[in-house]
Amino acid sequence: ERERSGGNTTQEDRNYTPEERARRGTMPSSQIQYSEKYYDDTYEYRHVVLPQDIAKALPKNGRLLSEIEWRAIGVQQSRGWIHYAIHKPEPHIMLFRRPLNYQQQQQAAARKTVAAM
Repeated sequence: ERERSGGNTTQEDRNYTPEERARRGTMPSSQIQYSEKYYDDTYEYRHVVLPQDIAKALPKNGRLLSEIEWRAIGVQQSRGWIHYAIHKPEPHIMLFRRPLNYQQQQQAAARKTVAAM
């Protein structure tokens, strides 16, 4: 069995896809920085700054990540966030958004489902 020190990604872990790392739970997340939320009329936004060792796991083709993929690299947020844009000069900064009042809408839908039972 291989050893891990301090939750860091090992060389062996780097050979796996983000989905495989998510299943294995091997991506560190303690140094990821999260912005405060900011808003417009439609969405709430936040950006996430990845440390360089985690940023190296991002796809080289600059594509957006699915929720499974961004969770696999250690990003931890509540539901509903979408990786919607890449700032090319700083690809280690991930840009997220979700509809305004997303959590309230989900809670209302859950209450409605329970009431219908």
